[in-house]
Amino acid sequence: MRKLALNDEILLKIEKPARYIGGEVNSVMKDKEQVDIRFAMCFPDVYEIGMSHLGIQILYDMFNRRDDVWCERVYSPWTDLDKVMREEKIPLFALESQDPVREFDFLGITIQYEMCYTNILQVLDLSGIPLDAEERTWEDPIVIGGGPCTYNPEPLAEFFDLFYIGEGETVYDRLFDVYKEVRARGGSRQEFLEAAAEIEGIYVPSFYETTYHEDGTIRSFDPVNPHAKPVVHKQVVMEMQDTTYPEKPVVPFIKVTQDRVVMEIMRGCIRGCRFCQAGMLYRPTRERDVEVLKDYAYKMLRNTGHEEISLSSLSSSDYSELKELVMFLIEEFKDKGINISLPSLRIDAFSLDVMGKVQDIRKSSLTFAPEAGSQRMRNVINKGLTEEMILDGAGQAFEGGWNKVKLYFMLGLPTETEEDMRAIPELADKI
Repeated sequence: MRKLALNDEILLKIEKPARYIGGEVNSVMKDKEQVDIRFAMCFPDVYEIGMSHLGIQILYDMFNRRDDVWCERVYSPWTDLDKVMREEKIPLFALESQDPVREFDFLGITIQYEMCYTNILQVLDLSGIPLDAEERTWEDPIVIGGGPCTYNPEPLAEFFDLFYIGEGETVYDRLFDVYKEVRARGGSRQEFLEAAAEIEGIYVPSFYETTYHEDGTIRSFDPVNPHAKPVVHKQVVMEMQDTTYPEKPVVPFIKVTQDRVVMEIMRGCIRGCRFCQAGMLYRPTRERDVEVLKDYAYKMLRNTGHEEISLSSLSSSDYSELKELVMFLIEEFKDKGINISLPSLRIDAFSLDVMGKVQDIRKSSLTFAPEAGSQRMRNVINKGLTEEMILDGAGQAFEGGWNKVKLYFMLGLPTETEEDMRAIPELADKI
């Protein structure tokens, strides 16, 4: 039986101790002596946020399908435990084995937003891993960063050994095989980094020399190691049917931000909204096969016990088989009280027929995103919605029996005036 990294006295005095004990339904346990690679997958934020991230669930499942890899999870401790760990000199640990992160071969950190940059340093510091990549040895894990913020990795470059640019399903297997090969022949850490740099999509910051203009923008970016490529190309999965998807996602012990089955129906977006980072990063648009999704829905609900399924994408109403999928879910689960959640709907593509049937099961609010209150501002950000479309879509929702809609707006858009800001409550009032 595994021993918890935190004793009962500590667990009893911190907030939400279930964040740190592991052992959740569908978490993966392996014999660490029987694997070649131990990978600590880190979301550098509190457990409730990290457990709601679909990307980690996908990679966690994918890595653990390999017999030679054990992937575990680690999150940023909340401030109360952070203080205790520093006072008691308790190193940061992974949830599954409760072993210190520094004992792992890899520490993979997903970098989703800039606000978590300081948490990344907290994770390294609590783990006892040197902050500067140049100071690390084989006694330390290979620290690899992924996620949307790696498209501009330079602010964090000195803290990472590698960056994986793009979608994780493409070359991680090759990276693991290279690591095993270098370790088996007793190669150096430098040799591994050089071999990794040969893999498309892997960026090794120490192999490049970067100079800057006075305003902080990059002047030049040149390889200083023969193994480094002049251009690092992002990795994209073109055939979604060829990728794995978790049929048994980990079920948290406590309520997390998204406490439901999440099923990714497509990647990318056909729209070109100028404010949307994700719409640019995750191009091109790729759909998952509707028959495969039907199978996943059944298995994921059965394996988790969740009572809600969310169809995830950047623009769900642009999925070509949305009506067929939703009708299947309604028919299959209408007697089981399963709620169907459709985030990322566009008002101009709203289907009264589909949504009217969804709300027959169990109502939840609808979410629309006009983004700006005035037509001028929506034109600036290329939202492509008129006020008539917005009011018509909301009207159809209310006629279909919904009594609540959630509206997303943004303040601080380029060229915004006070008149544009006043238009937000005015539009909400009209709706």
